[in-house]
Amino acid sequence: MPCLATIIALAAPRLVIVLLWMFTSWFRGVFHTSIVPIIGVFILPTTVLWYSAVHNWFNGAWTFWPIVGLIVALCIDLGPMRRKRANRS
Repeated sequence: MPCLATIIALAAPRLVIVLLWMFTSWFRGVFHTSIVPIIGVFILPTTVLWYSAVHNWFNGAWTFWPIVGLIVALCIDLGPMRRKRANRS
């Protein structure tokens, strides 16, 4: 089941964020204001999910594996932008 949830989160991170926001307390205490996750849903959804996962699973400790996960999440979110830039030139 956790593998299936991970695959769904990577395939549709915005859907997962909305479902977690509506039906769980996953984001409570993670962000000080609600504007950051709302902007994150549109710009960096996988990174917002990973940031909240580090807060919930690792108690907010940014050690080696959470930082590696953050880099992977940023690559997933910013990867499509790189292809668009390459097509323009």
